[in-house]
Amino acid sequence: MTTLLRGGALLDERGMRDGGAWVLLDGDVIASVGAGDAAAPAADETVDLGDATLAPGFLDIHVHGGGGFAVDDGDGALEAALAAHRAHGTTRSMVSLVASPLVELRERLGEIAAIRARDPRVLGAHLEGPFLNPDRRGAHAQAFLRHPDPETVDGLLEAARGAIRQVTIAPELPGALDAIAQLTAAGIVVAVGHTEADEATARAGFDAGARILTHAFNAMPGIHHRAPGPVVAAIDDERITIELILDGLHVHPHVAKLLWDAAPGRVALITDAMAAAAKADGDYRLGTLNVTVKDGLALLSGTETIAGSTLTLDVALRQAIAMGVDPAAAVAALTTVPARAIGEERLGLLEPGYAADVVALDASWQITAVYAAGAPVL
Repeated sequence: MTTLLRGGALLDERGMRDGGAWVLLDGDVIASVGAGDAAAPAADETVDLGDATLAPGFLDIHVHGGGGFAVDDGDGALEAALAAHRAHGTTRSMVSLVASPLVELRERLGEIAAIRARDPRVLGAHLEGPFLNPDRRGAHAQAFLRHPDPETVDGLLEAARGAIRQVTIAPELPGALDAIAQLTAAGIVVAVGHTEADEATARAGFDAGARILTHAFNAMPGIHHRAPGPVVAAIDDERITIELILDGLHVHPHVAKLLWDAAPGRVALITDAMAAAAKADGDYRLGTLNVTVKDGLALLSGTETIAGSTLTLDVALRQAIAMGVDPAAAVAALTTVPARAIGEERLGLLEPGYAADVVALDASWQITAVYAAGAPVL
């Protein structure tokens, strides 16, 4: 079945094309696009979205939950959590798992592999734990952290049946550089994060094969004028994609803008969302830990430790534009930048042959419609 989406403009990383716009979806693939004088083709169904700006669906490569559900709760929780984010424009998601007992991680990975096999909107699994520095563990239970020895890595890879796409590792841990090389050789994207690494150690991790910095500034040393740390190491390395939680809480907007300007085209906006995303304040769980959300800020209960976010990517888009980022660059940070970071070649552009993932945005950058893999979800 073909569906023609009509709007006022097209927007992706290449810029804005206006004067009337359309995108033709053929099943789960974009068949053709046009703007201005280009005549729209016939279709089985035509959807008039008024003067909305049509943009590619968003990719979130770091999400733990939403809509009241955590992705590792089982019994349909993963699907419900991701559905909450789809209503906010996230059409493809990387499922992030916190540190847990290895037997549970293996079970979750097997479940994600099964879901991924039937739902292409689930990109795979991101193991944020267990290979983290205990002193920078954040909302990961210390009891489940461990060093990345080859046997543990092999066991997780076997259980995942190809579902692991990304792993976060603290490069200063014993065996970490070898594990980065081992995972990279298996086709997995490695991220540096939850780390006490100095600049040199972070660079060693990148030279070993790591290509992402997990949620910049959070759970790592900051930038000191005599100790640049992992953020500067990532900025200086053109190979590295830098995750950023742009909710105004995890990183001050002025610091976020400095990062954006220092690493153009390499900032990937993520949510790092837990179950409270798209839900009200209250008490929640993240893995085995209790989380209290007040005024949208998630903290481990009884502490000042941030425990993920309540962010959705449409809010991150508006935050970026509000701090002066060009809309095309802001959209790229939600689409092509994360897609390239994980090796997805047919996601993130309004282009024939790309996935039929489209969001419609009004003049205030609010979501008015969402199509994921060719099907309407909002």
